[in-house]
Amino acid sequence: MTILTRRVVAAFALALLAAAGGCSGDAGSGERSGPPSVPRIESVPLGDRPFTLHVPSAYKEGTAIPLLVLLHGYTSSGAGQEAYLKIASEAERRGILYATPNGTMDQRRDRFWNATDACCNRFGSTVDDSAYLADVIAAVSSRYSVDAARVYLVGHSNGAFMSYRMACDHADLIAAIAALNGAMLSDVSECKPSQAVSVLDIHSDGDELIQYGGGLIAGNPYPSAQATVDAWVALNGCDGAPDTSAAPLDLESNVDGPETTVTAYGICRENSTVALWTIHDGRHVPAFTPNFVPAVLDFLLAQSL
Repeated sequence: MTILTRRVVAAFALALLAAAGGCSGDAGSGERSGPPSVPRIESVPLGDRPFTLHVPSAYKEGTAIPLLVLLHGYTSSGAGQEAYLKIASEAERRGILYATPNGTMDQRRDRFWNATDACCNRFGSTVDDSAYLADVIAAVSSRYSVDAARVYLVGHSNGAFMSYRMACDHADLIAAIAALNGAMLSDVSECKPSQAVSVLDIHSDGDELIQYGGGLIAGNPYPSAQATVDAWVALNGCDGAPDTSAAPLDLESNVDGPETTVTAYGICRENSTVALWTIHDGRHVPAFTPNFVPAVLDFLLAQSL
């Protein structure tokens, strides 16, 4: 792929809408009596870029709880990404503060994050999304009792690129990231995390936009899924051979049976971990089973600074 054309963007948007309609809304396990609890949803002011925050119904001031920040894909939005992944109900069930901020609009009125040279600042914007997202974390922490050791990011596509950028720039704020169908900085020397960050790279090997084996966007390279993981194995000082003994996961509803292989990478410094989940025969916008969100949150919540 050499450039994300308008035709591809339109196809991505249609695929996103189709996938959003096919995913289960509540992936929680166990039976409940009575109506389900719902979070309080509020708009948090932050300069000219307010963001939406889901506050779990069980929240009690003074009791520190995790914070999860969702980073949407190129042309999408926080609300659009939530409509696709449907994280809110599971965040409510687990008592997690959950923020869904928006990137800014480019000259074509497409929303983006200024993440890496490859993705997806197409018109030379000077917006500092790394600083903005650090401010999002600070804004939530100033209003609610956030467990500073359990702040997490989940990003898709352009949002996955941005998740890696945040792990490089603000390792002191972030315990772990889950990056879906994105990639690391092509020049790893530009990534200088102040401490270890746990990383879950999730990538479809049939991804038609952000290729599993790496590629180009507008002439700018991005690394493969394996090179991305290898970079974080080195950055986190992981020892030992890759562990592929875990059972495959059933995450993609359009592929029969458990299609996602799991590779874990040894023991890493500061109790961090690195993992690669490869969705075999998956696409850029997978149609996830109800297993996906709980599995990702299980990984994230097991990590802390």
